[in-house]
Amino acid sequence: AEKVKNEFLGHSEKHETILDLFKKHNDDVKQLVGISKTIATYRKYEVTRRHLAEFIQSKYNLSDISIKEITPMFITDFELYLRTTCKCGYNTTAKFMQFFKRIILIARNNGILVGDPFANYKIRLEKVDRGYLTEDEIKIILKKKMVSERLENVRDLFIFSCFTGLAFSDIHGLRKEHIVEDSNGVRWIRKGRQKTKIMCNIPLMEVPLKILEKYSTNEYCRKHGVLFPVLCNQKMNACLKELADICGIKKTLTTHVARHTFATFALANGVSIESVAKMLGHTNVQMTRHYARVLDRTV
Repeated sequence: AEKVKNEFLGHSEKHETILDLFKKHNDDVKQLVGISKTIATYRKYEVTRRHLAEFIQSKYNLSDISIKEITPMFITDFELYLRTTCKCGYNTTAKFMQFFKRIILIARNNGILVGDPFANYKIRLEKVDRGYLTEDEIKIILKKKMVSERLENVRDLFIFSCFTGLAFSDIHGLRKEHIVEDSNGVRWIRKGRQKTKIMCNIPLMEVPLKILEKYSTNEYCRKHGVLFPVLCNQKMNACLKELADICGIKKTLTTHVARHTFATFALANGVSIESVAKMLGHTNVQMTRHYARVLDRTV
């Protein structure tokens, strides 16, 4: 009798609800944080679930909906909701739709859903030109006297990334054992990238060596066994906007701009694209092309 009642109310296993399945998936991802997933990935799935819950409440006045009611129209309506009500950008919306598609795929693999509502829906990401800094702009940032220790710390980390190509997450986890010296006395950063686990091999030039030396006696670094006192990515990017204003730079500075700057100047100074890919820790050269620009002097 209970099974009949559940079937009628749509609560049976065959009528799983989308937000319930999403929650189960997110709980699994949370358990894998630090093993095969990052906390950032978990948070993205959680934000996607929240947007989906708000959409279902707004559109259907329901707290949840059966997975079998997910149709191509539901998907296009959800995309429209993200673009209009949530005011998400094109690529942000595409990312949310990718996460949502992952849940639909789980439902199909488990036999909860027979058809594919995403069959005729194409998720495309626009290429974004994040820009890079010129030599003059880097000199301005280097020479500018900072008004606070916090901004000076952010400036140093940003410049270090410009000269090494390390991503923010990799600088965050940089430790003494990642700095090695070769037989010629050249010091290198040898570290597996947090995102792809591919080994980076980056020679250290004069500027990053000076920055490393500057923080070698930092109390926080000694206590936590790291090379730099690093803020969270959100605060770092907020401080970089402040830094750009102080230095009179009109570009939007982010931790990723530094990585683009490194790739661009490495290619401009005659480093092969294969070597740049190795330093950035990329799996293929195609990824590196996205980062680097061809400067006039390279031509």
